[in-house]
Amino acid sequence: MKLAVQEQLLPGRTLQEKFAFALDAGFDAIELRGKGDFHFAGRLTELKRARADGVVMPTVCVDMPHFIGDFDPAKRKDAIQQLRSQLTVIAELGGIGVMTPASWGQFSLRLPPFEPPRSAEQDREVLTEALGILGEHAQRNGVLIMLEPLNRYENHMVNTLADAVSYCSMDSIRIVGDTYHMNIEEDDPCRSLAEAAPYLAHMQISESNRNQPGTGHIDWGAQLATLDAVGYDGYLALECRLRGEPEIVLPQTAAFVRKYL
Repeated sequence: MKLAVQEQLLPGRTLQEKFAFALDAGFDAIELRGKGDFHFAGRLTELKRARADGVVMPTVCVDMPHFIGDFDPAKRKDAIQQLRSQLTVIAELGGIGVMTPASWGQFSLRLPPFEPPRSAEQDREVLTEALGILGEHAQRNGVLIMLEPLNRYENHMVNTLADAVSYCSMDSIRIVGDTYHMNIEEDDPCRSLAEAAPYLAHMQISESNRNQPGTGHIDWGAQLATLDAVGYDGYLALECRLRGEPEIVLPQTAAFVRKYL
């Protein structure tokens, strides 16, 4: 397994400077963020230059204002178009793929008003259609669209790894595990990882408190041992808040995680 860190956590003005710091801190790659309004495609020159300079950028974490599961059809359509563009760009960079949740912050069954404006069956129809379009585009470009489950307070449609696996209708649709969300939603995180292993293309890591690994109560030894046992050889991408200055915290975090690898 290899370690990546999201670009916004790294000090430095350019991707080249950020990557140099990441390597010194003990990471292997940078995870990019894909904003809306075709911002990611607008970075293509910057990204190609960084790749030519040796910067490793295998994955893109979506950072858009709306998502493929939005209740508004126009916003869903835009999210699909944005993700198609991001898939094209990461393919040009020789990367693995792009990840997205069904939605984020749109609705929670655990908070008022408790009743969403769309049925569970309609939710599934919407997500299946969007992922079908994105899966075909990903397949043509030789990359993956990866669905990430979020916890019940951030999303009401896809909360567990098993939920996400149920949408993997083609080889180009895979899933992302996030230790923070899993800590809330999975009855047994290790068992869930093992059961989802054939569809698991990527992992994001943070603590039970959303800070860096080592500041909460996640059993890192058990979860990373499970990933090793099922043959997972992808990235562990740091996506969290940092408790402390990055110059100090990031090397400590990389060392903390690596002692379990």
